[in-house]
Amino acid sequence: MRLVTIEDIEDAAARVRAFIVRTPLLPAGWAGDEDRPLWIKPESLQSIGAFKVRGAFNAIGRLDESVRTRGVVAYSSGNHAQAVAHAAAVFGIPAHIVMPRETPAIKVDATGRHGAEVVLCDAGQRERVAADVVEQTGGVLIPPFDHPDIIAGQGTIGCEIAEDLPTVDNVLVPVSGGGLASGVGTAIKALCPNARVFGVEPELAADTAQALRVGHRVEWSIEDRNRTIADGLRSQPSELTFAHLQAVLDGVITVTEDEIRSAVRELAIHAHLVSEPSGAVGFAAYRKGSIPAGRTVMVLSGGNIEPALLQDILSS
Repeated sequence: MRLVTIEDIEDAAARVRAFIVRTPLLPAGWAGDEDRPLWIKPESLQSIGAFKVRGAFNAIGRLDESVRTRGVVAYSSGNHAQAVAHAAAVFGIPAHIVMPRETPAIKVDATGRHGAEVVLCDAGQRERVAADVVEQTGGVLIPPFDHPDIIAGQGTIGCEIAEDLPTVDNVLVPVSGGGLASGVGTAIKALCPNARVFGVEPELAADTAQALRVGHRVEWSIEDRNRTIADGLRSQPSELTFAHLQAVLDGVITVTEDEIRSAVRELAIHAHLVSEPSGAVGFAAYRKGSIPAGRTVMVLSGGNIEPALLQDILSS
């Protein structure tokens, strides 16, 4: 199995540069831990509110034009859906997006506003329904994480962290299907070889933490994974992403539902950043104090949260 390289990621960075926001590193002096000064990488500032736009533009941009004009198909709980829909609109091609029925309405509506045709499906049926849509439309499947071009696109975040803070010691990255952590970890290990990269998962969807302990992928039921409030972290790594995670992660930190909610609240109040639960897990891990001392960056992966949920978290 060929793993993504830093050269792949640097090639992706050149390809997507015109389409993404180069998000800043924001110092979080208010976090108050002198041994672990914190910076936030707010991917919530991307045009679709999440990091997924990087991988989508890289994957679609690498397609031959004759293939790209047939359109694209994606399956996603939300942020990848919006990213593919947005990239397809920029390229002027049709997009069909398969989304679970339990996906927050804010993500479903946003995907449709980009001009994509949304196909809703039952829990655990995304891949099967997407395969049917590919057969019906002739479009190209753009998977949410299980593809080298997606991993390389997400890895551009790691290049930016290394450029802005070359002395970084710790990087905290959410883990779901593993594309983000695979790409960021690959870039950080190549450009900042002394830095440590930690994945972060909800305790209620901690399949990667268990898999790395036992040395192989493990299966958690969709019913178990759907218990977490972090709806963007309910996927499981593929063979490709798990191989990357084994190579680049120095560990996985798991966080509770209360810790995730507290992190969303603190980021809103003190950092003035709206984060969805999935995007806040890095800060929840930072607050646990279980990482080594040193300059720390957390990737705030997305900010697409239902207003009612945000109001509930802020008032609790």
